[in-house]
Amino acid sequence: MTAPARSLAVEAPVLLNWRQTVAAYFALTKPRIIELLLVTTFPAMVVAADGLPNLWLVLATLAGGSIAAGGANTINCYLDRDIDAIMRRTSRRPLPSGLVPPDRALAFGIALSVISFVFLTLTVNLLTACLALSAILFYVFVYTVWLKRSTAENIVIGGAAGAVPPLCGWAAVTGSLDAAPLIMFAIIFLWTPPHFWALAISYSNDYARAGVPMLPVTHGAREARRRSLVYSVVTVATSLSLYVTGAVGPVYLALAGVFGLVFLWLAWRQLRLATIHAAQRLFHYSLTYLALVFAAMVIDRLLPL
Repeated sequence: MTAPARSLAVEAPVLLNWRQTVAAYFALTKPRIIELLLVTTFPAMVVAADGLPNLWLVLATLAGGSIAAGGANTINCYLDRDIDAIMRRTSRRPLPSGLVPPDRALAFGIALSVISFVFLTLTVNLLTACLALSAILFYVFVYTVWLKRSTAENIVIGGAAGAVPPLCGWAAVTGSLDAAPLIMFAIIFLWTPPHFWALAISYSNDYARAGVPMLPVTHGAREARRRSLVYSVVTVATSLSLYVTGAVGPVYLALAGVFGLVFLWLAWRQLRLATIHAAQRLFHYSLTYLALVFAAMVIDRLLPL
């Protein structure tokens, strides 16, 4: 399986007004992904502080994390512009559409990455800045450059980049790391494969056409569904293990258990029904599930019990 030629991507820029230009550069940062990262950063800060942390610290951490994620996502768009031009799901992104010149997109992504490191170092602390930088480097070089086009385990290992935000949130409050944020990291790391494989099942033809060895393409949809169920079980079990650290209480345990049961039912349903609709149901709920589990941490810490 070979990667598509770079020449398939649209290189010629389209003339835009300033509003369209801003919108195109903003789209390069993949704001929907950034939203999910922020949803897992703030709860870690609340748990670390055992209540609401300093407002300015929260704003600085979320702003710096957003800039870092935007930089990584923009560089990813630059490196994957040939694949994005072939896949129906991504063909309208700014680079394959010719809305942003590739060299400017790369410069924009690098600039955001540098700014995020400097900003987090000055406003939060060096550990948080280094963790955010490690996520950028891992996402760009380990996942995008190396794993994505070479192995069906791409998203399994590559998911580590998206699991760093809770570490950043915890480090921002405490200046160190502990067992609790590592479990939060593990929740996202283990959640990523069933979340992304559900999407890959729905767009397996896209990935096959682009030469990307996603699991449903290399091993078939049934194997992807089977592994999704296994990872879902381990994800839910890991989410409940956070209670053992003492960082959260019974409210979190109860809520995470309920949300997890729905997640497991949808993963089992996807395997049993073997339909695109079932895969899409799992994909959409997986986003809700992760947000709800981390919201449960906030509820648990802020309820006056």
